[in-house]
Amino acid sequence: MSTATASPHLDGPDGSVPEADLPTSAVLRDVGVRTLRPAVGLAVLALVALVVFALNASGQSVQFRFSGENDAVRLPDVSVASTLCGWVVTAVLAVLAGYAAVRARALPRWASLVAGFFFVTGFLVWIVGTAQTPSISVTALLAGSVALATPLVFGSLGGLLCERSGVVNIAIEAQLLFGAFSAAVVATIAGSAWAGLLAAVLGSVLVSVVLAVFAIRYRVNQVIVGVVLNVLVSGLTGFLFATVLEPNAAAFNSPERLPHVRIPVLAEIPVVGPVLFDQSVIGYIMYATVAVVWFALYRTRWGLRTRAVGEHPKAADTLGIPVNALRVRNVLLGGAVAGLGGAFYTLVSVSAFTRDMTAGSGYIALAALIFGRWNPVGALLASLLFGFASNLESILSFLGTPVPSQFLAMLPYVVTILAVAGLVGRSRGPAASGEPYLKE
Repeated sequence: MSTATASPHLDGPDGSVPEADLPTSAVLRDVGVRTLRPAVGLAVLALVALVVFALNASGQSVQFRFSGENDAVRLPDVSVASTLCGWVVTAVLAVLAGYAAVRARALPRWASLVAGFFFVTGFLVWIVGTAQTPSISVTALLAGSVALATPLVFGSLGGLLCERSGVVNIAIEAQLLFGAFSAAVVATIAGSAWAGLLAAVLGSVLVSVVLAVFAIRYRVNQVIVGVVLNVLVSGLTGFLFATVLEPNAAAFNSPERLPHVRIPVLAEIPVVGPVLFDQSVIGYIMYATVAVVWFALYRTRWGLRTRAVGEHPKAADTLGIPVNALRVRNVLLGGAVAGLGGAFYTLVSVSAFTRDMTAGSGYIALAALIFGRWNPVGALLASLLFGFASNLESILSFLGTPVPSQFLAMLPYVVTILAVAGLVGRSRGPAASGEPYLKE
């Protein structure tokens, strides 16, 4: 019934069909499903807040600085009592847990955002309160988080385009790494960072070609292909770095950096100015890419067909959509997007390529994709969470907090496990993801 209902819309004039109209089993499964998992997850968070944030608060007041010296408008600092904040966070999470128990269904988005905001705020107040100098710049924290999250956002968007089409992309790490390598070499030889940016895109697309050929054409297990590509690219770039780039750094591994663009006036706005309007070129491209992918995925005919192919390829094929051809195109497009993230490492972060410099960022991007529920905006927010944790780890090392840095480094992964397990809401990928399609 659902397939017949959706078929007229697949070839509509604008393709602007809500996701509920798709022939998706994932949407249908959520209707009427009663579950206490969100309530259990929120209850666990409330218990953590009670034990850690409230009962073990330092008792100090934490100072949050929202303005810098160059801001056009200076906002006053905000002082928060760590003990009071701990109790407030505990109370809010407990109320949300009760609401989730009564509702007995997946949490609405506003409840998830409120719970996340209060828990992160409580954690931040608690951990900064343990430092020798309980003061932190919110602007520096957010700006650094965005910078560290930039390659993760591109990687997760690249994976999203693949998985929404029904192809599991474990090779995000290989795409980022080969993109970084290609950008460094070509930018050095050509003497242009822009040439390096284009080379990063093409290099990542080359990795995607291999993924598409084996996963779609020859129907090899997609997870195995992705893992093999990661190992292959790591070994290849490591060998070339040791034998070519390192001995001849001036000729092959000294790329120029992409320009850093500061928009006058807007960049001086407190808090949001440095985050949104004082970025590298790739930072602005990241914001535009998230918006374009979201619009294309949910408001165009291509996006509707992509989601249909990822959920029910046989029904899509019946309606005349070339399933495998669309999958190949989207895998290549996803590689191009991931390549932009690879260019960030050698054209923005540092001006040289080093062995395995992505350091597992592709796997983190994959986790952000899952945590973000295969949604462009969700992937952006999840990537920012990882960037936030990484930047907070660096900042707290200077503040002198007694909390081990390894504890901070593992937090995003713990949250991701809880999300995938369904304790903070169900997280389901496209129904046909990872399943090769053979036309009958």
